[in-house]
Amino acid sequence: MTTHHSTPSSTNGKVYLVGAGPGDPGLITLRGKYLLEHAEVVVYDYLANPKLLSYVPKTAQLIYAGKKGGGLHAFTQQGINRLLVDHAQQGKMVVRLKGGDPFIFGRGAEEIEELVSEGIDFEVVPGVTSATAAATYAGIPITHREYTASVAFVTGHEDPTKKFSNISWEKLATGAGTIVIYMGIKTLPSITQKLIDHGRSPDTPVAVVRWASTPQQRSVVGTLATICDVVAQADIKPPALVIVGEVVKLRSTIDWFEKRPLFGRRIVVTRTREQASDLVAKLEEYGAECLEYSTIHIEPVADYRVLDQALAEIHAYAWLLFTSLNAVTYFFQRLFVLGHDSRHLAGTKIAVVGKATAEELKKYGLKADLIPDKFTGEGLAKALVETEVNGSRILLPRALKASDLLPETLIDAGAEVTIAPVYQNVPPQGRKEELRDQLESGSIDLITFTSSSTVTNFLAMLDAGSDEELHRLMDAVRIAAIGPITAETVREHGLRVDIQPERYTIDDMVHAIVAAYRNKPGQPQD
Repeated sequence: MTTHHSTPSSTNGKVYLVGAGPGDPGLITLRGKYLLEHAEVVVYDYLANPKLLSYVPKTAQLIYAGKKGGGLHAFTQQGINRLLVDHAQQGKMVVRLKGGDPFIFGRGAEEIEELVSEGIDFEVVPGVTSATAAATYAGIPITHREYTASVAFVTGHEDPTKKFSNISWEKLATGAGTIVIYMGIKTLPSITQKLIDHGRSPDTPVAVVRWASTPQQRSVVGTLATICDVVAQADIKPPALVIVGEVVKLRSTIDWFEKRPLFGRRIVVTRTREQASDLVAKLEEYGAECLEYSTIHIEPVADYRVLDQALAEIHAYAWLLFTSLNAVTYFFQRLFVLGHDSRHLAGTKIAVVGKATAEELKKYGLKADLIPDKFTGEGLAKALVETEVNGSRILLPRALKASDLLPETLIDAGAEVTIAPVYQNVPPQGRKEELRDQLESGSIDLITFTSSSTVTNFLAMLDAGSDEELHRLMDAVRIAAIGPITAETVREHGLRVDIQPERYTIDDMVHAIVAAYRNKPGQPQD
């Protein structure tokens, strides 16, 4: 249910207070996602996951209103209120993105009061609050029929300008079965003492959860008597929530999030930004934190004359070959520019290098006539040669620079091969220092390579001055290569391949990575 103000000004824009949820970007509501996709201004908090900003139009203005270094805030609350009013008065659609839920210790009501006083129209979109998320992601149900039917949400950080606390600790201590305390790390000694002093048993189980629902989540468990020491020893810092109650005992049974096989692993994904999402999503399902370093930027080629000529006489070709998703995409882009569609290819058989490319082809209403058992250029060449290609004309749309093994094998078998460049790989710029810093600090567990060009462009981005420096940066990092050609490129640079699937698909690569971290051969057991 959303809340809204019903008397908009005809000249003003509108402000949407949107709950970003506890940290996992997948936990935002559909309404919240829709508003981000249409925002003109986004004012966001420290606790709102930056990945949510990928939904925002490139033309929108982004304003960070959270914490800066040293715990200082980029804006005072009064300054944030003014930002929202000023942009709305300019007629803008403003999204105020707040961690958790705007109305649960989020100061959302204070911002709304300012909007009301200025006659600004608004809407409030609830978010998954950190209390329920922290408990759920730590494997703790905050209510349970056998333990408690009541729960209380409390702040551990009241307004410092207030003369007296309005929390009745003497009633709260034994009045609620489960107590969830927001922002309670700094005042934890005082809170636990108050609960014990007012009748809660020192043996009451307590959990503290930091960065709930994110790959950085950490949970520790103790009792009211011991939790302060446990937190100090584990060096748990804010943001964290404290959960007090007998339900904490269920964590040992229900814990699921932190037990995923790749939980806590930081994995670098080197595919193009457009293609990385599938690999990232699959790795994140198993608990990994993925760092996207796009090592390839795909661009069209400057000259399409070879392809244009081939398309003009396509019926003379026996086979059309696709060895990558990009080749399919850029081939059909050009086909459409020339005023044709898939019907233009009638009569020409189509072969693809693997299942993923075949699936991409289906988007254009076409089914591959040939998919080799071995998903490599060599496997495709062998399968085609077995169909008797002697004297056949074959069209191969591909990258401007690519291995010549496939066309040379077909030419040796008597085929006439036309190589038509349809796209080119351009190394992207920037982020070198960030990457080097992460490798230097030892915070990266694994790097994934899905083609030879991702290897060469990654190493170019890394820009190691010598083999010695390269090994210093990379020796503690595991490497996963999608197939033998990619693996060979890794080894040519003096690096070790740790993980390589038997079949050369993204799914099989993910399964091999999971199996490696579980120290079990074969497929992961879900």
